[in-house]
Amino acid sequence: MSGKRHSAKHKIDRRMGANMWGRAKSPYNTRQTGPGMHGARRAKPTDYGTQLMAKQKLKGYYGNIGEKQFRRYYKEAVRLRGDTGQRLIGLLECRLDAVIYRANFVPTVFAARQFVNHKHILVNGKTVNVPSYMVKEGDVIEVKEASRELPMVLQAVQSPEREVPEYIDADMKKMKATFLRIPALEDVPYPVQMEPNLVVEFYSR
Repeated sequence: MSGKRHSAKHKIDRRMGANMWGRAKSPYNTRQTGPGMHGARRAKPTDYGTQLMAKQKLKGYYGNIGEKQFRRYYKEAVRLRGDTGQRLIGLLECRLDAVIYRANFVPTVFAARQFVNHKHILVNGKTVNVPSYMVKEGDVIEVKEASRELPMVLQAVQSPEREVPEYIDADMKKMKATFLRIPALEDVPYPVQMEPNLVVEFYSR
C-alpha cells in the first residue's frame, strides 16, 4: 500500500481521536492531540458535534465513503424494519470491500477497495469490480488464483492482527470465504466504539 494511503489513514485516526483500525503504526498510539496547530480541539462538543463525529468515524472506517452514498445507506436502513442503527451497520458490513477485509484477504479496507477495483475478486464464480457491491447471505467470495501471491494478500494472510468474525467462514488456504449472515453491531470487531445511534440522530435532525 502506498505511503499516500497510509498518510490518509493516519490523518483519519488523528481527526477522529482514535486508532480506527487497531493498527500498531497508528499515530494515535503516541499522539493524543488533534491535527492542526497545537492539536486544537473543543473541550466539550455540542450534541451536533458528537453526532457529526460519530458519522465521520463510521464513514472513515469503511474507507471514507462519500456523503451521497453514505446517506443512501442511511435511507435504506430506515426503510428496512428494525433498529435503524443496527440495519445501517449490517448494510455497511455487506459491502464487498468490507467482506474481503473481514476475511483477512487484504490488510486494510483501503486496500480492499483497490483490490476489488482491479478485478482480483470473484463472487459466486464471477468477477466483481465494484467495492460497494452488496454481498448476500450464502455468497461465496474468492480471490482469483492468479492474485493469491500478490504481496498485499500474503501480508494480510500472515498477519496475526485480526481475527475473522463469526459471520464469515473463511478458508485461508483456498482464499475463499462464505458470507454466512448479516451481523448485528455487537458481532462486528471494531477496534473503537462505533455509535450508529448517533449517526441516526444526525440524519434525523
